[in-house]
Amino acid sequence: MDQKSENLFSEFPPITTEQWEETIHKDLMGADYSKKLIWKTPEGLAVKPYYRAENLNEIPWIDAFPGDFPFVRGNKTADNNWLVRQDIKVDSIVAANEVALDVLMKGVDALGFQLDCQKEYSIEDIELLLKNIRADIAEINFLGSKQHLELVEMMDKLVRKYNRPLDKIFGSVNYDPLMRFSRRGVWFESEAADFDKAYAMIKAAQALPNFRVIGVNGHVFADSGANIVEEIALSLSAGAEYLTRLTDKGLFIGEVAPKMKFNLAVGSNYFMEIAKIRAIRLLWAQIVNAYGLNDARNGRMFIHARNASWNFTVYDPWVNALRTTTGTMSAAIGGVDSFAVLPYNTAFETPGVIAERIARNQQLILKEESYLDKVVDPAAGSYYIENLTSMLVDKAWKLFLELDARGGFVASLHDGFVQQKVAESAANRNSNIASRRDILLGTNQYPNFTESISTALDPAVFMPEDKTHPEAVIETLKPYRGAMAFEKMRYATDEFSKTNPRPVVWLLTFGNLAMRKARANFASNFFACAGYEVVDNSGFASIEEGIEAAKKVKPAFVVLCSSDEEYEENALRAYEALNHQSIVVLAGYPLPLAETLKTAGMQYFIHIKTNVLETLQMFQQKLGIQS
Repeated sequence: MDQKSENLFSEFPPITTEQWEETIHKDLMGADYSKKLIWKTPEGLAVKPYYRAENLNEIPWIDAFPGDFPFVRGNKTADNNWLVRQDIKVDSIVAANEVALDVLMKGVDALGFQLDCQKEYSIEDIELLLKNIRADIAEINFLGSKQHLELVEMMDKLVRKYNRPLDKIFGSVNYDPLMRFSRRGVWFESEAADFDKAYAMIKAAQALPNFRVIGVNGHVFADSGANIVEEIALSLSAGAEYLTRLTDKGLFIGEVAPKMKFNLAVGSNYFMEIAKIRAIRLLWAQIVNAYGLNDARNGRMFIHARNASWNFTVYDPWVNALRTTTGTMSAAIGGVDSFAVLPYNTAFETPGVIAERIARNQQLILKEESYLDKVVDPAAGSYYIENLTSMLVDKAWKLFLELDARGGFVASLHDGFVQQKVAESAANRNSNIASRRDILLGTNQYPNFTESISTALDPAVFMPEDKTHPEAVIETLKPYRGAMAFEKMRYATDEFSKTNPRPVVWLLTFGNLAMRKARANFASNFFACAGYEVVDNSGFASIEEGIEAAKKVKPAFVVLCSSDEEYEENALRAYEALNHQSIVVLAGYPLPLAETLKTAGMQYFIHIKTNVLETLQMFQQKLGIQS
């Protein structure tokens, strides 16, 4: 049988970009193309509505292979497998060992032991912690302890004691004095002593080629409010600081770079997060290469990632499992080396067995049922993702160079530049959440109306994580969650309602069916974000009927919901009849009627341009609810 190669859809004539653009402009009917269709990201990127094959022409790495410098396509060549990691808090050595052995039988192949920073561990303690765990099969990581150098030395002794192959020992000690300085404002000992210890740790781990001893905890930037470009650039700047300081001490770049691990956070911005992982690998390879590589493989970045905690919520916490799933998919497709899913309830309580199981299984399902571990760099060649990667590379590189020109990461901390950049981005993100330009499902939009919290929560749940030392010499970075302000307000309502009636928002709906339903839905979601009880009504035949019904109920709020036309004759009447017993709010902002209503004393209007958070906080104060 003759074998013929046919071009699919060959019966359709090719369409040029000019033809597409002509049709788009025609459909826009004079509307501004850039405002309607160009997405301006928080990072300052201008993302077009579509990309085509021709948009790959300027991508320099488009013909690169997986595993090749500059590693934009990842470190792997045969598959896309990553390690499923679970972190275990070590309150009891024996109990932590039992948990580790249990999860290793349930699909985990990387362990992170969160040690007690106040405790001194002996080699016997670490040996007991790792009892029956094959260090040449499961990746072993240590976090939290101040015994960084000692842990490296202990691992070297233990693997030799049990005769494990040294090149099969994968893991890390998360020694990151730069991030400690960023968060606490002080060094472990002193700036010089901390880098001396980094030098000693690299020397101590020379016999363990795959055991990494320097961590770059870039997740701190993301969880403090930084945007993706800043997370990339700041992480790279911190990494370059280690390279410079340690090569200045006489180490060769091939000794330093392979001993580093980047710990990043992955959020819910699906395609941007895929591009971020690819972009940061490429830039790191270029940075390391500038130090004089003699082996391209030493330019590889090793990435452990976890979900960003910034977008976790206390209310409607099951939504967190959806956020972590999309983030995990981004990380897997981007090609991380290991990943830890944050349990859905991490933000407000210590996760239990069920929460940990759900988190673990999210990764296992993506492997075993979605086969995300089978194809190397599945995003390669995607017009959209390749262009996002390119834009992130360009933007992050410019910021990295700006940091470098200021003297590097430490110098940029001392002069406040790092903190300023993160604070500005955090303020923008906070503003977007407050005004609902950005949605946190279940928090600032579409809240669960029936949900309330009756258990006492630690006030720290609603506060940034401030680890500033009393002797701090810089302004510190403080991770927080974007939902905190809304949640603090709603929790105050729940606490208030334990000893008082829950405030009632009563919707006075009348007139045009479509408009009253639309505005009633808007008002319901608006006020439910503060935890108020919302009473919707099917619609009153007249404004008088609605007024009489409201007088009988005497709710905290009466919200008028109708069309602008019907507000003309009825809004002022309703306000004058009800404002002495209730806070009267109008859903919408009809001009010029709104000015007339304000002159008559009506103050409250809610609409799509309203700052939801500030408005609800103001209502809390009027009701005497202390947030």
